[in-house]
Amino acid sequence: MKLFWSTRSPFVRFVMVIAHEKGLADQIQREQVVVAASKPNADVMAWNGLNKLPTLVLPDGSALYDSRVIAEFFDEIGSGATLYPQAGQARWDTLRRQAQGVGLLDLLVGWLPDRWKPEAEQDVVLGEALKLKFNAVLEALEKDAPRMSELPFDAGHAAIGAALGYTDFRYDDLSWRSGRPHLKLFNETLKQRPSFHATEHRDEY
Repeated sequence: MKLFWSTRSPFVRFVMVIAHEKGLADQIQREQVVVAASKPNADVMAWNGLNKLPTLVLPDGSALYDSRVIAEFFDEIGSGATLYPQAGQARWDTLRRQAQGVGLLDLLVGWLPDRWKPEAEQDVVLGEALKLKFNAVLEALEKDAPRMSELPFDAGHAAIGAALGYTDFRYDDLSWRSGRPHLKLFNETLKQRPSFHATEHRDEY
């Protein structure tokens, strides 16, 4: 399998955490690429017209995307305990937490271009709206963290861990740990897993 990836992409990190947890990391050929909304990457677009990472190319010549699809595929073909419960409340709970994590990543990645502008050119209304949403999600996670800490590791944990890791990588000024002791402890536990150690962000191009 070949994965178009980047050390800067939190969506790539999410799927690679799953790959490590499922014993698949050594089976994935990683091709580092740069994609941008204004600069389509021809190599990626040959497989995924959306020009997004991650994109996984399979041995049969087909491709899978987005990160949630790739993560569930890795869970199906890998070894060890399932990270996606197959039915019932446990499955819906996992998918809900995955949606929280991936949705938070969508928010953070979408916010970044405006935050990189000079302060005088930033959209203040947009920034306040996104910060409000960010804090609302973090407050919900703070309330849920004690229960999440007692559950077996699953795709929801991976997605939320990727979102918190990306917040540290690009949004350290938001000080998300302040007033959220349960979520802070939950995140520290996740960071101790080998899968998170192996996938830390780096600003490489």
